[in-house]
Amino acid sequence: MTTVHLAKLHATGNDFLVHVAEPGAQLDPAQVRALCDRWRGVGADGVLTLGSGRDGADATMTLLNADGGPAQMSGNGARCLAWVAVREGLAHDGRLVVDTGGGRRAIELDIDPVSGDLVAATVDMGPVTFDPARIPFGGASPFDVEAEFHGVVYRGDAAGMGNPHLVLFVDDPAAARVTQHGPRLEHDPRFPERTNVEFVAVTAPDTITMRVWERGVGETLSCGTGACASAAVAHRRGLVGEHVVVRVPGGELTVDLGDTIRLGGPVVHVFDVDVDLDAIDLGAEVTA
Repeated sequence: MTTVHLAKLHATGNDFLVHVAEPGAQLDPAQVRALCDRWRGVGADGVLTLGSGRDGADATMTLLNADGGPAQMSGNGARCLAWVAVREGLAHDGRLVVDTGGGRRAIELDIDPVSGDLVAATVDMGPVTFDPARIPFGGASPFDVEAEFHGVVYRGDAAGMGNPHLVLFVDDPAAARVTQHGPRLEHDPRFPERTNVEFVAVTAPDTITMRVWERGVGETLSCGTGACASAAVAHRRGLVGEHVVVRVPGGELTVDLGDTIRLGGPVVHVFDVDVDLDAIDLGAEVTA
């Protein structure tokens, strides 16, 4: 029997399984797909592996989405990983430095003085990029991008937050056809690595309402990099200031824009679980 210990957490409803890896250990894509399956597995939007840090970092973060594919960065995932890192004693002086697929990230920790648990965190997400080569995006310009599916014409901008985003402005995110059109827009041929798709509207001063279709996952209740990309796009268009509240189905996130983007929000530990990897259905398809 091969048993793996996992912690399940969520950050504004974006849920992850966190695996503390032995050196060189990594769950494979088939195992991740099975674990993330919401009917036959534990259920999650992705699996995070917490590894040992080096060269000044406290830890490393590896993320596989629910479909088993790699993702470079997740702001919500980083907060979930930080909760486990605090429990493992890896944080120092209210701060955690983590190496991710999107680069090195510093996380400021809000730790409950009574329980010692992490309750919220602010992640330095790095800078946004509108450089097509770095997003990556194959169109002539990342601005005023038009995308059409099934008779609906969407307009917005492409942006990179260590992973690609297509931020589309809609009249009402609640009425947007996220689950119907998101899967097709994710595979827009101008995005060679596929893309996350945000359906957004400015709904109050310095406030955005957002729904998101995440590549390799489906619609999720929240997306940290998507919130950052959406705030940056709206700010570039002059629609919001430098401090933005992003309302998602799972709650609220705060985004502070500057040379780098800072993402703040809560994190909740749900449970710990031991799973026999030999017993799960490795042929299962992910059900979002």
